[in-house]
Amino acid sequence: MALSMKPTGWFQIGWSDELRPGDVTPMRYFGQDLVAYRAESGRLVVLNAYCEHLGAHLGHGGSVAGEDIKCPFHGWQWGPEGRNTCIPYQERTNRVRRIGTWTSAERDGVMYIWHDAEGRDPLYEVPSIFDLFEDAGSAGDYHELGEAGRYETPALPIHPQYAAENGVDFAHFKYVHRADEIPTVVNREFGENDFKTELALNFTRRGANGEREMVRGRTMASLLGVGLGYSFADGVGAICSLTAVTPVDDETSILRFSAWPSREQGEDEARVAKRQRNAAAQLKADVAIWEHQRYTEPPGLATAEAAGFRDIRRWARRFYPEGHLGHGAAEQSAGTDAQESGIA
Repeated sequence: MALSMKPTGWFQIGWSDELRPGDVTPMRYFGQDLVAYRAESGRLVVLNAYCEHLGAHLGHGGSVAGEDIKCPFHGWQWGPEGRNTCIPYQERTNRVRRIGTWTSAERDGVMYIWHDAEGRDPLYEVPSIFDLFEDAGSAGDYHELGEAGRYETPALPIHPQYAAENGVDFAHFKYVHRADEIPTVVNREFGENDFKTELALNFTRRGANGEREMVRGRTMASLLGVGLGYSFADGVGAICSLTAVTPVDDETSILRFSAWPSREQGEDEARVAKRQRNAAAQLKADVAIWEHQRYTEPPGLATAEAAGFRDIRRWARRFYPEGHLGHGAAEQSAGTDAQESGIA
């Protein structure tokens, strides 16, 4: 069964410092060709890619003119709202044609766009990760991302739902992430647009004297829609991270991971970068599974995990508008609520 690649929500399209004032770049997400540019004021603008004059791709040869983007074909300019602002060889602009616009946002050095197959304005705001977890502290308590704190895949056959369901999949920590034990679910809470969970996990590490010691850790996660997974992991220092899966087309997505490590006394740059790489390595272990995974509906579940998977799939349906959940998915998903034969 195919699961639609057109969910509603905020999705990451890159990191802010990849697009400097005056930069223009082509993009492709949700099966559509887009162009992103940063106006001279610093504003991030994302539009449909093609000039409404004769169809030139603005992302290939287009340039920034103040707040506008200029077409490389005939110099027509289009503003952030998609309206024609200048035709260089006549006084009047074209007031009829308009390029489609995408609502964008930037938080913590991350660029986002809003996607809704029904064309609605954003139903909720994209947050700063440092406002999500009360015990995490503020942005000033963490290092910048740097290069070590970023990981990006090419387009892979991964659905955002796979990463979203990580929030209830407590058992995989032992088998995918080589945890010493299966974590304990401390709390789960489903909101209108978000899902929060807290896990407690004991793990061993090598202490200063070279001997193995037990450390009690915890992970708090906040899933926003199905495209953004924020987390705060506390054990030996803290890491705030974002796992973002953005559909490119009906078959593939790009996955990005960002890791902000806490500022710890006595740590040098090498140690900070190592903590970031270790965090990314955990995500890469998930990717190795996800890129070969098949979405199974209904899944065959162990009794202990059944409630969590049923709850998150029921909650996630709201992000797939009618007609966009995927062929047969709505009917089959609804059937899992009462289908005991799928539970081992």
